[in-house]
Amino acid sequence: MAELTLSNGATLYYEVHGDGPSLVLAAGLSGSATFWNPHVPELSKRYKVVLHDHRGTGRSSLDRIEYSVPQMADDVLALMDHLGIEKAHFAGHSTGGAMGQHIALEHPGRIDRLVLSATWAGFDGYFQQLFRVRTEILDAMGPGAYLRANILFMLPSDHLRDNPDAGRITDEAAAQQVPVPEIVKSRIAAIMAHDRRKDVPTIQHRTLVFGARDDMVTPAYLSEELGRLIPNAETVILPHGGHFYPAVHPERFREVLTGFLES
Repeated sequence: MAELTLSNGATLYYEVHGDGPSLVLAAGLSGSATFWNPHVPELSKRYKVVLHDHRGTGRSSLDRIEYSVPQMADDVLALMDHLGIEKAHFAGHSTGGAMGQHIALEHPGRIDRLVLSATWAGFDGYFQQLFRVRTEILDAMGPGAYLRANILFMLPSDHLRDNPDAGRITDEAAAQQVPVPEIVKSRIAAIMAHDRRKDVPTIQHRTLVFGARDDMVTPAYLSEELGRLIPNAETVILPHGGHFYPAVHPERFREVLTGFLES
């Protein structure tokens, strides 16, 4: 657990666990390294696992800037430089997958194998409407309602039925997770601007595209499109797990991930 000061004075919270081939894990819109907590103990037995809180989230600095996917990706590259990692496996979930596409396209030598989990090459009408509604909830009802509504999109209904505490987010806890709503809205604008459908066919890395059939945030058809567009992609769509598949079925997710990285 440490902190990197970037050239502009912003800070990134990061963690490094284990030893072995470097594996960078990038979380989604929430930006928190804690997304990967269920996986760190096992993955760190085989890899040098690097994770961070995105700038504007969690324990990193809450910069009021115009966020973009290239900026988020550049922060990851700065962290890799700081740690002396020239090349790493990269696994990105959702927004982290958009970051992975950018690095693979603009800095191909920095990635060994690429894993794109629950992500997209470009938005569509459904994607636009979903994030417009999420932004409206944040504006009209505040961070608590925003996060409680998000859970309904992120997790399968039966998982919420069996784990009711997952949806119980107090306004106080929400204020800690979303201390600056303007940053969330800027980060949403950043992912809405991500459209690399014309570019990803040039990605040459061995790539795993991973999704769930019941994902309501990045529907399976977006993963399937991404898998068709990337020449060396292997696409795995599993039937159940929602957008947060890595949290709902952690063992199966790791099985697919490590099977790909070590094949």
